[in-house]
Amino acid sequence: MIEAAILVVFPLCLAIAALSDLLTMTIPNRVSAILLGAFIIVAPLAGFGIEQIGWHLAAAAAVFAVCFCLFATNVMGGGDAKLLTASAIWFGLNASLATFLVYVSVFGGLLTLLVLLLRSQENAILASGIPVPRLLLTAKKVPYGIAIALGGFAAYPSSPLMEVAFARLS
Repeated sequence: MIEAAILVVFPLCLAIAALSDLLTMTIPNRVSAILLGAFIIVAPLAGFGIEQIGWHLAAAAAVFAVCFCLFATNVMGGGDAKLLTASAIWFGLNASLATFLVYVSVFGGLLTLLVLLLRSQENAILASGIPVPRLLLTAKKVPYGIAIALGGFAAYPSSPLMEVAFARLS
């Protein structure tokens, strides 16, 4: 049962956040809250001790500190900062967190280039009738929740919780 939660909750929350960010340029607070709450429930049931949970909390705190600075300087949106923090807790303070953050950075760069390309061709896209969310063309920001989700999908198999789930299922 715990394996199902490990396999479903994190990817599902990221997918919801990405879709919401794409369509509305907002990430619901409940997605980040569910990620945090689910980790607090799942981690002890997966066999994590207090020390290991502490390292996961430390990872979230470190990511939050950086994201808060980026938010305070208008570089990152609040929803993105909360989602990245809530996602970081699922990786912990280890190599899988670094992998996750690198993936998010790479996907974020590619996403930004794609959004800039789309916005430069706004008139052609609108004239052709290609279904593109209007906010994607008109907003001044980038829906970075998509990059966070893609980075999470790519890095999650190397996370400590997924390693536990794989070990229990094999």
